[in-house]
Amino acid sequence: MAVVFAVNGERFELRDGDDPGATLLEFLRSRARFTGPKLGCGEGGCGACVVLLSTYDAAADEVSHAAAASCLTLAHGLHHRAVTTTEGLGNSRDGLHAVHERLAGFHASQCGFCTPGMCMSLAAALAGAEGKGTAPPPREGFSRLTSAEAERAVVGNLCRCTGYRPIADACKSFAADVDLEDLGLNSFWKKGDAHVSKLPPYKEGGIGAFPEFLKAEIRASLRIDSSASDMAMPGSESSWNRPRSVEEYYKLIASDGSGTKVVAANTSSGVYREAELYDRYIDLRDITELNSVCKDTNGVHIGAATSISRVIEILRQEGDDCKDVVFDKIADHMEKVASHFVRNMASLGGNLVMAQRDEFPSDIATILLAAGSSVCIQVSSEKSNVTLDEFLEMPPCDNETLLLSIFIPHCTPDSVSSNARTVNMAGDKTETSLLFETYRAAPRPLGNAVSYLNSAFFAQVSSDGTSGSLILEDLRLAFGAYGTRHAIRAREVEKCLVGKPVSASLLLEACKILKKTIVPKEGTTHSAYRLSLAVAFLFSFIYPATKGNVKPARAVRLNGDVASDTNGNPNCPHSVNIDVSLKETNCVKSGLYSNDHVLESCKQIVEISKDYLPVGVPTKKVGAELQASGEAIYVDDIPSPEDCLYAAFIYSTKPLAHVNSIELDPSLDQLKAVAVITVKDIPKGGGNVGANTIFGPESLFGDPLTQCAGGPLGIVVWLLH
Repeated sequence: MAVVFAVNGERFELRDGDDPGATLLEFLRSRARFTGPKLGCGEGGCGACVVLLSTYDAAADEVSHAAAASCLTLAHGLHHRAVTTTEGLGNSRDGLHAVHERLAGFHASQCGFCTPGMCMSLAAALAGAEGKGTAPPPREGFSRLTSAEAERAVVGNLCRCTGYRPIADACKSFAADVDLEDLGLNSFWKKGDAHVSKLPPYKEGGIGAFPEFLKAEIRASLRIDSSASDMAMPGSESSWNRPRSVEEYYKLIASDGSGTKVVAANTSSGVYREAELYDRYIDLRDITELNSVCKDTNGVHIGAATSISRVIEILRQEGDDCKDVVFDKIADHMEKVASHFVRNMASLGGNLVMAQRDEFPSDIATILLAAGSSVCIQVSSEKSNVTLDEFLEMPPCDNETLLLSIFIPHCTPDSVSSNARTVNMAGDKTETSLLFETYRAAPRPLGNAVSYLNSAFFAQVSSDGTSGSLILEDLRLAFGAYGTRHAIRAREVEKCLVGKPVSASLLLEACKILKKTIVPKEGTTHSAYRLSLAVAFLFSFIYPATKGNVKPARAVRLNGDVASDTNGNPNCPHSVNIDVSLKETNCVKSGLYSNDHVLESCKQIVEISKDYLPVGVPTKKVGAELQASGEAIYVDDIPSPEDCLYAAFIYSTKPLAHVNSIELDPSLDQLKAVAVITVKDIPKGGGNVGANTIFGPESLFGDPLTQCAGGPLGIVVWLLH
């Protein structure tokens, strides 16, 4: 079975003889020879490898675009997709794209290694904005993006040398609501002389054009009899399988479960490195049941293979339609998980399975646990519905257990209408309010970093008509990522708080119980800090109730204008990472850097330095456009010669250890090791000297005693085919 896709308008085809575990990045750089995407972290965390993936819906005759990390995306999973790299946007021969020229003109490139990824993240945002049919047409030279959206386009793209101010300025130069005078120094105009006509022209429709030949192949494939499944039937030699139904999936599993990897987007490989090579892959994304979305009065059922970005869209729409602020807050928190080019591919079900099977510190599992979610799973032929906490407590899932869908219930006043109005013994009517908040503390608040601790709280609060105190009628307190196997409900704390008038003494008692509940496993870093976070988050959530000033949950979008924190309390000290808008948290906020007196000083410096021209003039760097378009050649872009040998150091794992022997792990047989070089191979007359320092010579190899953990013991040399 052939896998057909396009790269920059060129047709490519993969067959069973090709490595099914090869990533798109490997394919682009080694086979297609598009070296614009770079290998940075290899984990989807830096954005240097970002490309644009386009999908054609033949039924609707529409093309959708999304940024993706090519270092995680498997090439075999791109059947009937179109890939655009920075070379596909434009080049110095045929004409550069406005994205390339503006990034160069705003001095947004230094070493240039990350610049192609920046270009493609911005290009994906521009292509996505073109699909906003309800948005008014943009001004000439601008896009439909807002300044906040343009700035957020590169969230997750790491730059270690340029600085984000010029990068953000280049992005915002496309925004429909930008004031060009607010942008920093550039090579297009002087201060006071800004005008869109001086910017490289930008017109909609020039990004991610879907090849016509691929559209024709997709239409033709739809006309083929549905009985001609793409699934490899038992006994076949196919290395990549795309079952169309759950039944076909179990037939594949039954044929050979060993050496098989089940994938939806493969983004888990960015968290857990592959410990083995797989002979066969099963791609779940063509199973209709795993992609379905069903809405009813109780909530929404979302197929497990649905991407996290798509889930955010669904929750936003459903939150607006049903006035469900919990859905909006879940979507807000999901936007802080990973980066957009990971969320676009990663599946909701995959995230939960990682939390259940691999002890992944998932934010999503925690917030869905507090929302009262449940899941539908199938084990062989038996299908069942279980609560999310029951699913997390199950033994680790294997390939026999298939997560089908996730149910997120509505949490609106109407959904609890039977309890929303109660009558106390005195006959006084009381109103019920719903509270829902999510929290996370991480090295970086807006994604791309695993939380030190995450939590989410849901409460149904009513007022005691006699005393005026607030009572928690229903409560769900979820905590995760603190050094536990999976997210948990703090049920003892819930029992302590439910049904009692909320007071400071009761809150203090609950915090004491919580300290006994949140117990990080041995070896967890910053365990005391994580525990203090749990107590602080609970205190922030419950404390307003002790004062009787709880406000119902409200939704605030991460679109750059309003910051939200615990139950609408603007003075909450723990709100810096809680629903805080990008505009207020991002260090590239214009007001922090573009004060009028600063720009005026820059202008004066340029005028004073005219005797030393071109020193002081914001001249565009030579080669910046080549870096942006992927035409600049780095050492790693130069192809290796035929029969090239590779080498790597062998390091000691322990200090002051005697080296008896060095043996290669049998799993490394595929490397075709040529030799292992140790101290014994140093020729006569040579010396075991790695470096000469002011403290004397340092050994190259440990002999006969290692000096430290991480000290080199030898070098393994292999031939890679």
